[in-house]
Amino acid sequence: MQKRLENGLIFICITALIAMFGSLYFSEVRGYEPCKLCWYQRILMYPIVLITGIALYQKNARIALTTAVFSFIGGCISLYHYGIQKLTFLQDSAPSCGNVSCTGQYINYFGFITIPFLALIAFLLIFITSLFLMKWQKESN
Repeated sequence: MQKRLENGLIFICITALIAMFGSLYFSEVRGYEPCKLCWYQRILMYPIVLITGIALYQKNARIALTTAVFSFIGGCISLYHYGIQKLTFLQDSAPSCGNVSCTGQYINYFGFITIPFLALIAFLLIFITSLFLMKWQKESN
């Protein structure tokens, strides 16, 4: 396996690992109960850690399409979740998320950094890196 492919997998794995531990920190240490959309984002982020960990062990970068799909879907959910937190016209039509409102903001650093925003950044980094991995694989074939 080429070094840049391995480095890309490591970057994806570390990014997903930080996102996973960050979400666990907010829910288990700080006591912030996740809403339904947060759970969907976790469902898409957590497997990326396992998938890339196995791919690193097997020296197999062909999982880039899988991580791209997971991160694209997760990014769309994060973008929507961030939108219903920050845009009033979306808040009015936001679905009921159960015990915890999806429009609630546990954190709001600098007036724009919320938990869905952090997830969106992680999904975006993973998606872009996955695209590079796919491009580099084609170049090496």
